[in-house]
Amino acid sequence: MLASLLPGVATQLSTFNQPPSNAASPQKPPPSIGTLVDLFLERINPTPSATGTSPPTGAMSSNLCDNCHLRPKFFDGSVTHPYCNKTCANMAKGHNKSSSTSGNCEVCKLRPKYRDPSGFVHPYCGKSCANSTPKPTPARKQTMPSNGKGLCQAPGCQKPSFMNPNGTPSDYCSQGHKTLGESICLMCHQAAKLPNAHFCSQTCTDDAENQGPLMLEVPKGHLTFKSVEEQFKASWRHTGKPCPRVRRLYKIISSKGSLASYEAYRAAVEVRGQFVAAGRSAGNENRRWHGTRRECNIGDKGHVTLCSSTNCPMCCIIRTSFDLSRFGSKTGWGRFGKGIYTSSTSSKSNDYASCDAPSKLTAILLSKVVVGKGCKMMNDSTTLVAPPPGYDSVLAEKGGSLNHDELVVYQNDAIRPSFLVMYET
Repeated sequence: MLASLLPGVATQLSTFNQPPSNAASPQKPPPSIGTLVDLFLERINPTPSATGTSPPTGAMSSNLCDNCHLRPKFFDGSVTHPYCNKTCANMAKGHNKSSSTSGNCEVCKLRPKYRDPSGFVHPYCGKSCANSTPKPTPARKQTMPSNGKGLCQAPGCQKPSFMNPNGTPSDYCSQGHKTLGESICLMCHQAAKLPNAHFCSQTCTDDAENQGPLMLEVPKGHLTFKSVEEQFKASWRHTGKPCPRVRRLYKIISSKGSLASYEAYRAAVEVRGQFVAAGRSAGNENRRWHGTRRECNIGDKGHVTLCSSTNCPMCCIIRTSFDLSRFGSKTGWGRFGKGIYTSSTSSKSNDYASCDAPSKLTAILLSKVVVGKGCKMMNDSTTLVAPPPGYDSVLAEKGGSLNHDELVVYQNDAIRPSFLVMYET
């Protein structure tokens, strides 16, 4: 049938069926069925050549796997293959099991494979079968795309990036890859993340939390990078200091136990305050800045492993979150008592950021804080060890003794580090 559909394949078949012209020359083995199928697929869906022209807008689907239509096609350094991996290639070539069982769990062979809300079909029917197989090494999921300058930054794509009208290269080769790059899963870097999430599926969410504490670099151009960068710029309020450029951004994943404690506290505050019903986030959760000291180069290029020093406040916070027992270790006092201090003003938190190691970048934290019901204050109250009765936090407003705002919470579980932001010193 392939021969009738593809004359080139028929020609190769007839060539291999001819007797050798020289008996002393070794006869080449006939091509395998898989090779003929590859030839057939190449004829009907040829691999686009790497040229300087940019694919048209909406060409994202042509760069996705021809089988699953979810992940980018595999690029081996010189050729872009029609499929994302061997599994999809074998499925397309018919090397997998019969169609009556190909949609079933790869362990029990009885129940259908699980399809998550993003549309991705997993190899197993559920957690029981998935847990019965050895888990893959997670290291591959923390490898950032290393596309060179001038090349598309979408995972697996090596095409030249689109040239802007002013002659500068963009980050992507097409609108389709721009969309994918802006919303790529921070864990697997393969599929688009789910709405209002950092990951593409529950599988990637679980993988990240199981490895916590963990730092995942956020690509420039990603929606998350833009969101944090915009907050950093908008909240830089010191007029005498030009706002520096954000160079690197890392998503901080706390351990499962730490996340559970924070979420339990947030839920309790929500029950008391009913903030969701008033159109706010659960527990009146907000993002606030915090500056502290770095003893090491955490956050600099290539430095994503926390140091072992117990005297490095930055690494200690990323590893186990904020700790009231270390209150006053930097300033020796607190304008509103013994609490954990943050601010909505990035330039204020910058004043508290420092680094003992040689570095061209400064680091501050953007944290999730359960504000709850905040008590507004303008005058110093250094003896506080808890918010006033009926309140969950202190909102220290600009004016009086303060040049910029502060938010103070008095429980460790009211705050968790969310992002490490690296910017020019």
